[in-house]
Amino acid sequence: MAYEAGAVVERAAGAVLARDRALPLAAALAPLFPTGGLQRGATVSVGAGPGGAPGATSLALALLSAPSAGGSWCAVVGVPELGFVAADQLGADLGHLVLVPTAGQKWPVVVGALLEGLDLVVLRLAAEPRPAAARRLAARAREQGAVLVVMGAAWPGVDVRLQVVATRWRGLQCGHGYLWGREMEVVASGRGAASRERRVQLSLGAGDLGTGGLGTGGLGTGGLLPMAAPPQPPVPRPLAAGGPTGLAS
Repeated sequence: MAYEAGAVVERAAGAVLARDRALPLAAALAPLFPTGGLQRGATVSVGAGPGGAPGATSLALALLSAPSAGGSWCAVVGVPELGFVAADQLGADLGHLVLVPTAGQKWPVVVGALLEGLDLVVLRLAAEPRPAAARRLAARAREQGAVLVVMGAAWPGVDVRLQVVATRWRGLQCGHGYLWGREMEVVASGRGAASRERRVQLSLGAGDLGTGGLGTGGLGTGGLLPMAAPPQPPVPRPLAAGGPTGLAS
């Protein structure tokens, strides 16, 4: 279940992993980061590319899935419509997830407090933050060894920038069926070691069954794997001459 932020910060503070370690990351996401992991103290932005492709929220949930499943405390701020079913299907541990639907005008204070006690904080803003507030929160993340993931607005000075440049749903075949996954193309850039642009194709959905390991190729049921072709629909078998068997008359 998800908890109110104020009720878990002190409890989570005692369980924070060693500050010199990177947070666990699904193997399929590793190529997006220069070190192959979510480095503690980093600020990461997630958004749409020039074409405005959707999928930023799904990608952000994928980033926090492996850390929460590994016992790290995570928070999502400013996403009141967050789908817990989707988060669960991507492998997130809802028992280590703090939800703050709206933080109001005091959002810098709220996010700063969460960075002091949690391992990863996802923040969505509708407007570009003041540069001073952005710098303070980035500095707080570095000091506390937490990861700050920002969505929805331009954020100055990020370490890694992830942009969803293309996306499409899977599941509708021959004009019918169920939506069971999403494919997306993500471009990663940034500063320092992340300055070299990287382009990765990902597949997210309940049909992508991983190994359940952290950083070894999957996130469990509804995990994240390199893009693969969708399964083909089953071919009906002809009935035997005597009609179907095993059916009650």
